[in-house]
Amino acid sequence: MANVIVVGAQWGDEGKGKIVDLLTPHFDVVARYQGGHNAGHTVIIRGTKYVLHLIPSGILHPEKVCVIGNGVVIDLTALKREISDLQALGISCKGRLFISNRAHVILDYHRSIEQADEKRRGSERIGTTNRGIGPAYEDKMGRRGVRICDLRNPQVLSRLIHENLRQKQSLLPADEPLDPDLVLEQNVALSEELSEYFLDAAEVLNRTMDEGKSVLFEGA
Repeated sequence: MANVIVVGAQWGDEGKGKIVDLLTPHFDVVARYQGGHNAGHTVIIRGTKYVLHLIPSGILHPEKVCVIGNGVVIDLTALKREISDLQALGISCKGRLFISNRAHVILDYHRSIEQADEKRRGSERIGTTNRGIGPAYEDKMGRRGVRICDLRNPQVLSRLIHENLRQKQSLLPADEPLDPDLVLEQNVALSEELSEYFLDAAEVLNRTMDEGKSVLFEGA
């Protein structure tokens, strides 16, 4: 079997990470297909602890290529931090990590909305990680989300962020106003820093499979 998909039963903490670690040596590419940085995958190799939230654990295998697909919602600050943390531990992502330019971006207002909603629920709160993942997926499904490729188009990006903040104003904390231009500026700067990792991930995966190589798909 050339490709394998590791799927959980929606319970969480099902041991998917351990299965992925076990299978990774038998595959050429490890691809993350959904979720956000609320996922936690801790790996200890020869006494060194690696904590991963967005990047597939296959990155710890020097010869493996890793892909983050367009089903993942990405906090660019969290992504930058995770790449830097791995680099500090001697694991380079350069030339081995590819991220879909069609993946949706978690923005400041997604976190603010989730935190405000949890506060409003009081004792009935869900207990989310307050990282903006749910609201980011809501925008994706509503076709109003910001994708990584949109960060390279200032006109489209400005329109999306301003429209979204206008629509969401009643959901945002009144005492914590967000500046749409600052949100735009910060995320454009981050996307430029991380631009070497962004490309058409679907093309990479299709080419990989056409060449007869194997892909291990992992969920959050």
